[in-house]
Amino acid sequence: MNLPNKLTILRVILVPVFLVFLMVPDIPGGKWIALGIFIAASLTDTADGMIARKYNLITNFGKFMDPLADKLLVDSALIAFVEMGRISAWIVIVIIAREFIISGFRLVASDKGVVIAAGIWGKVKTVVQMIMIGVLIADIGNDVFHVIETILIYASLVLTIVSLIDYLMQNKDVLKD
Repeated sequence: MNLPNKLTILRVILVPVFLVFLMVPDIPGGKWIALGIFIAASLTDTADGMIARKYNLITNFGKFMDPLADKLLVDSALIAFVEMGRISAWIVIVIIAREFIISGFRLVASDKGVVIAAGIWGKVKTVVQMIMIGVLIADIGNDVFHVIETILIYASLVLTIVSLIDYLMQNKDVLKD
């Protein structure tokens, strides 16, 4: 069990802790603690990838669990925001559906011995989603902040669709027999 894999496991463990502070009312400073946990968990995603590549610590466990940990963190936050009335369910469904499609596509590619790296649009989508989630957690509550929230939500939605189309177009040969 190397350091990048430990960071991935830590990210998975932080998800329910994050959700408690985000969703349980009357925890003093709960949303700010949730924001801190979310930022820390997001940074472990960056750190584990950099460490794994730099020190050649890439493992099959990491290849499987790292994207799963990311999806757990982001999707849990988005589903919580639906419950909290902060984002429309249809937007979350589109975002999560993209993740299922890409995961299924990667399984097909894996069966053919093909490893598909994340594209630039997927990386941009992830960064915008992380910022959007951070802003939604903070929930500052003034008009300017609500405009920023709305822009980030729709930017995430558009980037989700663009990154899906790009991913499928770049890797369409995987579907050929």
